[in-house]
Amino acid sequence: MIAELVSSALGLALYLNTLSADFCYDDSRAIKTNQDLLPETPWTHIFYNDFWGTLLTHSGSHKSYRPLCTLSFRLNHAIGGLNPWSYHLVNILLHATVTGLFTSFSKILLGDGYWTFMAGLMFASHPIHTEAVAGIVGRADVGASLFFLLSLLCYIKHCSTRGYSARTWGWFLGTGLCAGCSMLWKEQGVTVLAVSAVYDVFVFHRLKMKQILPTLYKGKNLSLFLSVSLLTFWGTSLLGARLYWMGNKPPSFSNSDNPAADSDSLLARTLTFFYLPTKNLWLLLCPDTLSFDWSMDAVPLLKTVCDWRNLHTVAFYIGLLLLAYYGLKSPGVERESSEKFVTNGKQNANGHSCHSDVEYRNSETKPSFTSKVENGIKNTVSQRTQLPSTENIVVLSLSLLIIPFVPATNLFFYVGFVIAERVLYIPSMGFCLLITVGARALYVKVQKRFLKSLIFYATATLIVFYGLKTAIRNGDWQNEEMLYRSGIKVNPAKAWGNLGNVLKSQSKISEAESAYRNALYYRSNMADMLYNLGLLLQENSRFAEALHYYKLAIGSRPTLASAYLNTGIILMNQGKTEEARRTFLKCSEIPDENLKDPHAHKSSVTSCLYNLGKLYHEQGHYEDALSVYKEAIQKMPRQFAPQSLYNMMGEAYMRLSKLPEAEHWYMESLRSKTDHIPAHLTYGKLLALTVSFFWKKLAS
Repeated sequence: MIAELVSSALGLALYLNTLSADFCYDDSRAIKTNQDLLPETPWTHIFYNDFWGTLLTHSGSHKSYRPLCTLSFRLNHAIGGLNPWSYHLVNILLHATVTGLFTSFSKILLGDGYWTFMAGLMFASHPIHTEAVAGIVGRADVGASLFFLLSLLCYIKHCSTRGYSARTWGWFLGTGLCAGCSMLWKEQGVTVLAVSAVYDVFVFHRLKMKQILPTLYKGKNLSLFLSVSLLTFWGTSLLGARLYWMGNKPPSFSNSDNPAADSDSLLARTLTFFYLPTKNLWLLLCPDTLSFDWSMDAVPLLKTVCDWRNLHTVAFYIGLLLLAYYGLKSPGVERESSEKFVTNGKQNANGHSCHSDVEYRNSETKPSFTSKVENGIKNTVSQRTQLPSTENIVVLSLSLLIIPFVPATNLFFYVGFVIAERVLYIPSMGFCLLITVGARALYVKVQKRFLKSLIFYATATLIVFYGLKTAIRNGDWQNEEMLYRSGIKVNPAKAWGNLGNVLKSQSKISEAESAYRNALYYRSNMADMLYNLGLLLQENSRFAEALHYYKLAIGSRPTLASAYLNTGIILMNQGKTEEARRTFLKCSEIPDENLKDPHAHKSSVTSCLYNLGKLYHEQGHYEDALSVYKEAIQKMPRQFAPQSLYNMMGEAYMRLSKLPEAEHWYMESLRSKTDHIPAHLTYGKLLALTVSFFWKKLAS
């Protein structure tokens, strides 16, 4: 219990400084502009929309179905509004809870000793978790991990009480329910069912690869066969329901999100996809360079077999295969006998390859700190249930490292990222276990006290360095400016572009312009950056330059409605009414299919129609203006502020002498925004006109 509390406390303490952090990066779209968090939006919408508030069956949906995570954001919003403090607090508490559960899980494998403590501290302090904990949208990964571990622990209980009792199948029911909840926090949570099967076969039953088929064929263990079959059935059912609910279609991404997936070269795609797991493992082992975004060309494609990075790929898969072979091979008779050790003065052979009888006797004759560590290991195994062998733990660690990462490998479908650090939150559990059990095996194998101390203190030092790196990295997540500056060396195009937005919001116009131009230097066809630069120039009355960049943005992305909108506004202000009319019309005809943010697109289209109606209104074509306004109302998204549109509807009706209709729309404008001054003025004119008309009629 002490190990769980201490590791949880460390996980909590390392992230306390993020309580003062602001919303960053993806937090804005998932929280600040997500209509599903608002109290006026029916909460049931959460179960029909994706993580970003877009209808799940929409062609442009990200297909990230995480309703439980979105529901937690909605609860945060109901309690604290848009104060980021409460959102960060929930993330930190979730991370501390996950750390405690992981330490409990490690205790089942390693026993109640120093090495369990090491595993828990390593997980608590690992820098790869920073994005998932300090970034609020990373709650999807942390929450999924919580239910992932709860599901796995329930299954372990199911195995230990296996039979046909209600208690046994109650634990299995808990496994299934927690796995479903984990998947509803984030998609990869469903992989816990496969990890549970690995635990059952290779850890609990200690079967080797060559023993699995004969065991099933001869029907030696029907309870194992039944449990694994039910896990498979439940996993298939969850995945089938998930696929059906999102419209039986995979998401579509731009080539900048995942350049390898968009490459025409089969060789480049293959080499790059094989290399990316190597890069992810390096981030786990040596998280020196971290970034908020690894898209675009942050990891250049491997286009030829001569690329030196292929050596890393080969080394990675050879090491992986060797570890798998070590864990799955059948131990020889001599090895089994050498793994017997003395516990409380009695010989015990439970397959736990921690130390030998000689080591135990040495620890008694030469008391030292290392002997205390050894005694901690021995106390680990002086318990009624047998601990898994090192080989068993290696197999489970590999499954925990690999299986949850499989959805991110592009093996079954293309994903919308190159590398995403928060995706490594669950796989890092397998990594921490693997490093810990490796250090423990070395510690046991060496004979000299000096080497034992060196291994132990080296592991402790690694944890200290991880903790220091986490504390430093948390500083980068304090606000968007620091975060984007930290990512310039990894993804300069994206980092400079986002930094430009931050500098613009701070009224640092020249610095913002320089940042946008730096972004375009690295990637000249980024439509968003071309548009943002054009908007900056427009706001500073540099209209000719702004038009130039808007046209470049439209050329790069013909569906960018906001670029059409601002182009039309500039042309209208310059008196080029016919060009402006054509621009607005073209914008209004752009569909929202396959667009990542259809809500923002619909807002721009509605604004285009509003300005087109104003253009007709100024030309005296009131009927045409009304027709366009009505179309705008039909296309208007929920988040659009309609008061100006309603007010212009009232003005058009008043010019056509349809006073009751005009009064209706003036009232609608004031109902949507009670302090909308133009509506008060125009409504006042209408009332004055009505009174005048009444007195004239009375006088006659």
